[in-house]
Amino acid sequence: MMFSKNMEMPSAKTVISTAASVGAAAMLIRSTARDWVPSELQHYVSLKLRSLLSSLSSQLTLVIEEFEGLNHNHLFKAAQLYLRPTISPNTKRFRVTMPTKENKISVSMLRNEEIVDFFNGVKLNWKLVSKEIPSKYIDNPDSRGQFGGCTLKSELRYWELSFNKKHKDLVIGSYLPYVLEKAKEVKEEFKTLKLFTLKYDRRMRGMGGGDAWQSVNLDHPSTFETLAMEGEAQKMIMEDLERFVKRKEYYRKVGKAWKRGYLLFGPTGTGKSSLIAAMANYLNFDIYDLELADVRKNSELRKLLIATANRSILVVEDIDCSVEIQNRLSAASATNPRGFSAQRTEVTLSGLLNFIDGLWSSCGDERIIVFTTNHKDRLDPALVRPGRMDVHIHMSFCSPCGFKTLASNYLGITEHTLFFDIEELLATMKVTPAEVGEQLLKNEDPECALRDLIGFLERKKSATEEAASKAEDGEPKTVE
Repeated sequence: MMFSKNMEMPSAKTVISTAASVGAAAMLIRSTARDWVPSELQHYVSLKLRSLLSSLSSQLTLVIEEFEGLNHNHLFKAAQLYLRPTISPNTKRFRVTMPTKENKISVSMLRNEEIVDFFNGVKLNWKLVSKEIPSKYIDNPDSRGQFGGCTLKSELRYWELSFNKKHKDLVIGSYLPYVLEKAKEVKEEFKTLKLFTLKYDRRMRGMGGGDAWQSVNLDHPSTFETLAMEGEAQKMIMEDLERFVKRKEYYRKVGKAWKRGYLLFGPTGTGKSSLIAAMANYLNFDIYDLELADVRKNSELRKLLIATANRSILVVEDIDCSVEIQNRLSAASATNPRGFSAQRTEVTLSGLLNFIDGLWSSCGDERIIVFTTNHKDRLDPALVRPGRMDVHIHMSFCSPCGFKTLASNYLGITEHTLFFDIEELLATMKVTPAEVGEQLLKNEDPECALRDLIGFLERKKSATEEAASKAEDGEPKTVE
């Protein structure tokens, strides 16, 4: 085909006019198709066009939806956590949040924004897609009794992960497992420790185990460095905890549930609760505080166990008192079958044992169970044997080593001329760390605080000796 040299190029006005005509025609065709072409046919044509374009493209897109049926898609949440610290330098807008029960600021990407990630040299594009979907129409009466309609909207969210199709096996086989693993690390880094306890609304508890727990932030400052314990005992506990969290495959190999039981026993005020808080802070584990007296039957106990999360500490304090309650209620039911108090709970010892190391104990990983008691001798031997309570820790009275830790915590000192007198008194009497701490708390001046402590110890020692003397003479034993 030959073109004349004198042939003129179309003017800009002509080009714009032609483009406008084509655009108007396209809009007219689209409007006509929307009005006259059945939606099923439109959807079919759209799918075919999309399939044609996809076959010509080298890109592959994986869609990760937020929900799988009625259940959460763990991969969606993992992608959120993984991409949280991976904000692209080109991103101009961020989402910054701080939930009510959290104490750390969270920075993440906005919906419909894109993030570019690289894995083994492969470029991967993430996009969070969000769409509002009308769910249903309801009538709401106003203050005058008039009805006004409103449409409730729900949000459909999913991730689009796009990459070159030749890397499909790498992405599915290596990259996505990597995202899941890194998400766990990010979750631990941003985790705010929680203290869970049972709700007292029994109607809600009847709906399921998960609805029975409520939580608050666990801000307990206790650490192993602040515990009034012997150094060897602290070291033993810390090493045991570290060994436990590293032995997932070992527990699986030997056929045991990945859990560990601790029995803390000793007088009131010896630091059992502080030790539990120190364990939680050391491992970054949540705490579930279970009151057995509030559990009505074995089946409810199982639901509560299933509803606890992995990497957590389940605490049953004063287990000896709980056992006493069960015994009293069992005796009452024999004499008063219609009594309300007798019907309050039906948790049995066998149900508790199955809860600790039976089939239901394997419903979860990396869990620690802690029982506390003031009277170890009152417990059923079946409850505290190895395999149920693996480590028995005696929380004793305040020792010289424990006193020095308390002096450092409360007064900020590690040496003083009065230390020798105090240590001599502690070696000859029984006083709890809580009593010593209470005395040190009364005065910030080290000299005054230590002298006040010596006076307290001397008075307590004299009262104890006087009570012992009266007991030997047959008089009633009283200690002030």
